[in-house]
Amino acid sequence: MQRSKQQALMFVLGTALVGGALGFSADRYMVHEKVVTQFGPRSKFYDAIGLTETQRNTLDSLAFQQECAVKVVLTPHDSALKAIRTRFRAQRDSVFTKDQMAKLEQRRKEMQARLEAEQAKEPKRQCSPN
Repeated sequence: MQRSKQQALMFVLGTALVGGALGFSADRYMVHEKVVTQFGPRSKFYDAIGLTETQRNTLDSLAFQQECAVKVVLTPHDSALKAIRTRFRAQRDSVFTKDQMAKLEQRRKEMQARLEAEQAKEPKRQCSPN
């Protein structure tokens, strides 16, 4: 009896650990754009701390590698994440008035235009299949 309780406890702890790791990763994935806009472009950050060109290239490569690794981990859960986002947006949008929705949509378009302009400045990189 004692052994089965220990196994159950270890299973619950393992599940909590994996769930926490996936939850944390999903949170980072979903709020990435918010963080980017809050702290500004990477080049501005690099300028502020005085990085050399070699350091900038190294950090850019490391950040890209991390982004690819996170995408690999989250890919099986992508449809679930999209469903969660869609449900949230529908619930959130039901709170706003028509005037507020128009303002929100305008801000969303401005943000999308800024994002596209930033992406146009940098070459498009593809994650290599593992």
